[in-house]
Amino acid sequence: MEDDGGERSSFVTGLIENRAKEVGMAAFDLRSASLHLSQYIETSSSYQNTKTLLRFYDPCVIIVPPNKLAADGMVGVSELVDRCYSTVRKVVFARGCFDDTKGAVLIQNLASEEPLALGLDTYYKQHYLSLAAAAATIKWCLHPECFFASVYYEFGGFEILSVGFVMSRIEAEKGVIVTNHSLTVTFNGSFCHMNIDATSVENLEIIDPFHNALLGTNNKKRSLFQMFKTTKTVGGTRLLRANLLQPLKDIETINTRLACLDELMSNEQLFYGLSQVLRKFPKETDRVLCHFCFKPKKVSEAVLGFDNTRRSQNMISSIILLKTALDALPLLAMAIKDAKCFLLANIYKTVCENDRYASIRKRVGEVIDDDVLHARVPFVARSQQCFALKAGIDGLLDMARRTFCDTSEAIHNLASKYRKEFNLPNLKLPFNNRQGFFFRISQKEVQGKLPSKFTQVVKHGKNIHCSSLELASLNVRNKSAAGECFVRTEICLEGLMDAIREDVSALTLLAEVLCLLDMIVNSFAHSISTKPVDRYSRPELTENGPLAIDAGRHPILESIHNDFVPNSIFMSEASNMLVVMGPNMSGKSTYLQQVCLVVILAQIGCYVPARFATMRVVDRIFTRMGTMDNLESNSSTFMTEMRETAFIMQNVSNRYLIVMDELGRATSSSDGLAMAWSCCEHLLSLKAYTVFATHMDSLAELATIYPNVKVLHFYVDIRDNRLDFKFQLRDGTLHVPHYGLLLAEVAGLPNTVIETARTITSRITDKEMKRIELNCEKHDEMHRIYRVAQKLICLKYSRQNEDSIRQALQNLKDSFIEGRL
Repeated sequence: MEDDGGERSSFVTGLIENRAKEVGMAAFDLRSASLHLSQYIETSSSYQNTKTLLRFYDPCVIIVPPNKLAADGMVGVSELVDRCYSTVRKVVFARGCFDDTKGAVLIQNLASEEPLALGLDTYYKQHYLSLAAAAATIKWCLHPECFFASVYYEFGGFEILSVGFVMSRIEAEKGVIVTNHSLTVTFNGSFCHMNIDATSVENLEIIDPFHNALLGTNNKKRSLFQMFKTTKTVGGTRLLRANLLQPLKDIETINTRLACLDELMSNEQLFYGLSQVLRKFPKETDRVLCHFCFKPKKVSEAVLGFDNTRRSQNMISSIILLKTALDALPLLAMAIKDAKCFLLANIYKTVCENDRYASIRKRVGEVIDDDVLHARVPFVARSQQCFALKAGIDGLLDMARRTFCDTSEAIHNLASKYRKEFNLPNLKLPFNNRQGFFFRISQKEVQGKLPSKFTQVVKHGKNIHCSSLELASLNVRNKSAAGECFVRTEICLEGLMDAIREDVSALTLLAEVLCLLDMIVNSFAHSISTKPVDRYSRPELTENGPLAIDAGRHPILESIHNDFVPNSIFMSEASNMLVVMGPNMSGKSTYLQQVCLVVILAQIGCYVPARFATMRVVDRIFTRMGTMDNLESNSSTFMTEMRETAFIMQNVSNRYLIVMDELGRATSSSDGLAMAWSCCEHLLSLKAYTVFATHMDSLAELATIYPNVKVLHFYVDIRDNRLDFKFQLRDGTLHVPHYGLLLAEVAGLPNTVIETARTITSRITDKEMKRIELNCEKHDEMHRIYRVAQKLICLKYSRQNEDSIRQALQNLKDSFIEGRL
């Protein structure tokens, strides 16, 4: 709570979450008048991301809402603060104080930057939780208790100083005043994960295909998430989605996952054995284990008259699922006992050899019948729950069970009676939790109308669903008996539940381990194993290395985008910008998408669909793709482009990957080229890797001036006056055929118009060629030096032996001396 200088922390943080495992945080620095907003997906039920940020800020006050909106498997931020930050002052605000609309308005009026420069117009919809947290945090900071001032005016429901606000009594005594439009606002993601904003998620088609709603459900185009969604558990699917949205940045963690994949791919027995064992665990394990984190009000005889059956049934179901999971744990131990990789060996040591699970299993076995199993068929599940507790423990429970059995038998006898009485030999007796038992009769068996004894007749496809007064009466008695069984069972299991809650941390660890194994084995390893061996390769990740991918013609990536995929990319500090040129429909946008998707796959710890891949860890991916108006913000296509570009330019960093597609296409040719050229020059001043796609030929001239620019062309074959669009990625700085004129000719424009256009184009091209030749002569020496630097970087990260590297260095030296570079 105190920094190195012995002064108390000056941060006030607000926390809020939703049921989608997203957390919004606002950290207000009272000393420097800065507000830091973060929103991220919490990938761990132990709130590791939140704990990391709270440890970083070391707040003196934490503001939380009163109600717990935690997702399944999560304890809630309010309880997290009570458990882990009991020494920090906790302030509980009504949920109405966490208003994202008020938060956005407050930031607009208090921030020193313009809202558009902050990217607030797009951030408002994408990260509303952080704005809601900001509203509550600012409200507390502007509360009269935190002021030493007297003049206020009403704004958005909050009282604010007319000339400014003093952040605290301590700061007021120091004479520090923060005026309006002087608050520094920054938007941050999780420090442990790559940040991908919502616009980039849509552009890269990470979760859903682009325009999925318009294309319909029969669309064969699949997103990256859908491609790898072969997980078997709900928690594993959520973890996969969270990882794709927030890939890892820690190289050690990534390599740990990759090493696990190495062993799974090389040890077929381990892979298939682990796949089969994971099927033994219930799909809802992570959701169920969270039930033990909360303790409801004690059930007593006085409350048996109330409807507690639903809660009691869920608790019993959780116990059965826990028993099923613990029964499968020895099988998991056998499967990974001889594993060599650190991840599986550590799971075996911390989970499979943990005596706490055996202790929990023993306690469960003392009261839960050994024959009880988790079932998905509704009536079988109800029967298992009624008979979960061993016989003889509670007399009233045994009586309720007898009633349940008697009514169940009576219902089946009634069905047999109706079959004979009404000549309906194929009358079925299905069951669901909402209706209970009901009759199902095929319409073919019904001659005319059904007998009047049958009620609630509903046609359901080729069948008729119905009931009767006798069945309805028996259903009520059967449900009442089952409810009494549930409540009596819960009373008897209270001691067991309290004992299990003492080891809830072990259950949380088990749930997280199962989700992680499900993702790695059933998603990563399964996707790799179903394709030829040479389709995937292990990526090499470095802190400051190049970005080099050799994908070739890859069916895996084609299946995602229904396109033929370009084959390679190389970027380094000596060549940090790649300008991809080509006509429309030549595949530039697809190429940009694939580069980002391969980087994302590498940083979640999965093999990548490439023959070779090495890359430095990316902190954030920025994309500016697509051309469309934004009616909600009253923005034209060009204004939308400029807003997105401004957000990138003002938040760019050296370790980001920036992808920009056709910037400046929505305005005049001269203005568009000027903006594109200027943006490229600004990005070139940084070390961020940038892939810039354009059809503007003049941008190729960048490579003649700046040695850290590489230009690649997508060529189109011309056959019989027809344009054959094929992906042919070739290096070069010069543009060859004029595809616009060729397309105009194919479209049927008069020859005189085409020839005149060719004459005009040739004059313009001649001037450009002369200028390019002058630039090449002027900057030739610098380009030679950069080419040497680029080759040295390649050798630095090469896997060749020492003799081969020495020979390559000697060849490089000779080539430089002889001027052959």
